[in-house]
Amino acid sequence: MTQRSRNWIQEHLGEVVYGGIDGCVTTFAVVAGSEGAGLPNTIVIILGIANLIADGFSMSVGAYLGAKSEKARYQKEKRREYQEIEEVPHLEVEEVRDIFSDMGFEGEILESVVAKITENEDRWVDVMMKHELEMIEEKKPPFMIGFATFISFNIFGFIPLSIYVYDYVMGVDIDKFITSAIITSIAFLLIGWMKSYVTQSSQLRGIFETLGLGLAAALLAYFAGDLLEGIIS
Repeated sequence: MTQRSRNWIQEHLGEVVYGGIDGCVTTFAVVAGSEGAGLPNTIVIILGIANLIADGFSMSVGAYLGAKSEKARYQKEKRREYQEIEEVPHLEVEEVRDIFSDMGFEGEILESVVAKITENEDRWVDVMMKHELEMIEEKKPPFMIGFATFISFNIFGFIPLSIYVYDYVMGVDIDKFITSAIITSIAFLLIGWMKSYVTQSSQLRGIFETLGLGLAAALLAYFAGDLLEGIIS
């Protein structure tokens, strides 16, 4: 892996994680449901690939539109702050004073901080956006957020299907569902480990939460497929 690829993954780690979780969960659910219903391998592959394309596209579009909307909202609020500084500067100065007073500043130090912040409009607005509205501008382009989500969804989502595709092309004499469950569990462990870095939480907690989510989805899908197969057939 090149340095450029590593940097891209680090920058979009959040999208890689959540796209990967969704891809693994939904595709393995398709595999488990198909297995529970006793569907042939070709149907498993068709349903799985259709799921990858449709759900992956849907999730990436949702991520793109969400990021774009958030960017537009940030810019709208930023323009409003500039307008308020122009129209009611005394109220905005007081809000800055309240913000830093709550942080523990007082007396001459507080007034010095307020004066420094409010002497520059850009700095003033930046403080208001971060501390009053608690908004931080997303620097990543919305398209790249959607693209990273789509790529991750499809890469990780293909893992549960990979043994079925390999068997179709090469032929293997193993239990494909058990093999799929094992390699998918490994993928969940990797995603859970990466998730701990995104959420800044315990690595073990991230791993077992992700693994548990995948197991729950697989069990539900398997028994749903088994139940429906018994009702319909």
